[in-house]
Amino acid sequence: MTSADSPMIAQRRRHIVAWVRDHGSARVADLSRQFGVSEVTIRNDLARLEDEGLLIRDRGGAIPAAEARPVTSLLQVDKRSAIRVDEKKRIAASAARLVRPGDTIIMDAGTTVVEMTPHLAAVPDITVVTNALNVALQVSAATAGTSARVLLLGGFVNRSSSSTLGSFAERALAELRVDKLFLGTQAFDRTHGLTDTTMEIAEIKRAMIRSAREVILLADSAKWASAGFIKVAPLSAVHKLCTDSALPEDAQSALRQLGVELMLS
Repeated sequence: MTSADSPMIAQRRRHIVAWVRDHGSARVADLSRQFGVSEVTIRNDLARLEDEGLLIRDRGGAIPAAEARPVTSLLQVDKRSAIRVDEKKRIAASAARLVRPGDTIIMDAGTTVVEMTPHLAAVPDITVVTNALNVALQVSAATAGTSARVLLLGGFVNRSSSSTLGSFAERALAELRVDKLFLGTQAFDRTHGLTDTTMEIAEIKRAMIRSAREVILLADSAKWASAGFIKVAPLSAVHKLCTDSALPEDAQSALRQLGVELMLS
């Protein structure tokens, strides 16, 4: 960003670069909605950022520059939590309404999933299984004084995702059968299904899917039509998708054809 840029423009452009790096790609329309400026302004931003070598314009949007963080890596959980916060909160509130008294549920380490925690205190007698350290702590705090139980899966701690991974957690999941899984994903699309960044993360998500009677995916619309490094599961493994209303019509149609129930917020 040049010295001629105003602080507000420079800040927006830094956030655009972070957004593109986090998602692996971004469309002009999505960036326009996210930052509350016109598509013309976003195109000007992308042109300047491309000139500075910070990203590459591509097919109505942008992808990371060659030296930028690849899709095979994961932003630290605190940085991911700061992206599309309003959408995440709405999606999580919608998903939390699916939790019934007495349910046994798995909560993944996704930053949208953790936003469900404030809504769980009002649901009696639930059991929450999770590999996410922040989910375990926040659910415990939110449900203090209630009959809720929290089971934290063991394993090696992954600092980027603030979660436990590996064979210990996978073996524990193999012994469980829960009512619902609330699952996050790095990306999803028609061709590759659910994808993520590492084999270890993909393996724990697959183990969660095998342990659940119902799979509920929480993913904002910006994650559609991009793909991570590792395939996790086909879209047909998902029973319900909680997302925002900006999900494209063709995506909605494709998902419904696969039998996925959509919950748009």
